[in-house]
Amino acid sequence: MSVPFLDLKAVHHELRDELDLAWKSVVQHGHFLGGPEVERFEDEFAAYCETSKCVGVGNGTDALELILLAIGVGPGDEVVVPANTFAATAEAVRAVGARPRFADVLPDTLLLDPDSAAAAINWRTAALIGVHLFGQLADVSRLEALAARHGLAFIEDAAQAHGARLDGRRAGSAGHAAAFSFYPGKNLGALGDGGAVVTDDPALADRVRQLANHGRSARDRNCHEVSGRNSRLDTLQAAVLLAKLSRLDRDNDRRRSVMARYRAWLPDWCTPVAVAPGAAPVHHLAVVRTADRERVAETLTAAQIGWGVHYPVPCHLQPAFEEFGERLPVAERAAGEILSLPMSPSLSDGEVARVCEVLRGART
Repeated sequence: MSVPFLDLKAVHHELRDELDLAWKSVVQHGHFLGGPEVERFEDEFAAYCETSKCVGVGNGTDALELILLAIGVGPGDEVVVPANTFAATAEAVRAVGARPRFADVLPDTLLLDPDSAAAAINWRTAALIGVHLFGQLADVSRLEALAARHGLAFIEDAAQAHGARLDGRRAGSAGHAAAFSFYPGKNLGALGDGGAVVTDDPALADRVRQLANHGRSARDRNCHEVSGRNSRLDTLQAAVLLAKLSRLDRDNDRRRSVMARYRAWLPDWCTPVAVAPGAAPVHHLAVVRTADRERVAETLTAAQIGWGVHYPVPCHLQPAFEEFGERLPVAERAAGEILSLPMSPSLSDGEVARVCEVLRGART
C-alpha cells in the first residue's frame, strides 16, 4: 500500500458538489474580485477566529508583511522571530526593511522559546512574531506579556494553525493581529494562493485593507492616499474557503484522530513532537524526531510512503539570512532529527498502520 504525504484529491473529492456550486455561482454573477463571497468569508472567518475583523489578502506572506507595514515597522527596526519556521516569516520582516532577530525554540514542542525571545529584545525591537508551527500554538500568554512589558507589537503567524487553541484561546485571537495562509495544503486551503489578516483593531484592519488595495482612500477610489500594493483574496478562492470552513472543525478532529493513532502505533525510537499542557492542536503536520532520519526516509521512500522535513535548515542558517544568524542550539539539533509523516483528514487507519509498520521495520 502506497501512502501519499498529502492527498489533496481525496480531500477535495468529499467537497465536489460544494466546489462545483462555488464555481458556478461566481461565474454566474461575474464579480471575480470583491464579490459577495469575499465579504461573507471575511465575516465568517473573523467569527471563527473569535476576532472582530478579517481582511482577505493574496497569500500568507503578504498578510505578515501588511501587518508589519500597518503597525509602522520599517528600516532601523528589529523583529524577533523563531529560527524554526518557514522562510516567509523572516522574508516579511526583510520586505518592510526591518531586521529579523532570531530566537531559539523549546526542545519539546519546537515552538518559540519565550526566554530566548526575551534575550533577543533590545532598543531596536519593534515587534515579536509568535509562529504557531505544525498546528500548535506558541505560548501566547507569555509572549503577549513579554511584548506588553517592552511595548512591542505581538503578531501571530498562524499559517499552520487554523482552529487550534491554547488554554481556550483560538489561534488568531491573541496578538495585535494574526496572519493566515490558505495555501492548498493548509488545514483550511484554497485552490490556489490566498491569505488573511485577523484582528480586533478596526483601525489596523482598515490600514491593512488600504495598503492591500493600492493605498486607495475609503472615500474616493481614485485617490491613493498612501503607496500600497495589490494583494487581494479573489472571489473564487473566497467561495471555496467558505465551502471548506463549515467542515474545518470536523477535519481538524480527524487530524487529531490520525495523530492519536500515530502516537499509539509508532515505534519507541520515533518520538512525536510534544503537545503543550492546555493545547488543542490541529496537527497541520505529523512531526516526529529520529536520530537516523536518512535511513528512515530511505525506507519510507522504498515502501512508497510520502514524507517531508519541516524544516531541514533553520532560518538563521539560510544563505538569505545568515548575516543575522547566531548559534541557536535547540533549533539546530532538531533540524537534523525532524521528519514529517503523512497527515490528512482523509488518511485512513489502514494507511496510518501501514506507515507505522514500515517504520517499525526501518531499524530492525
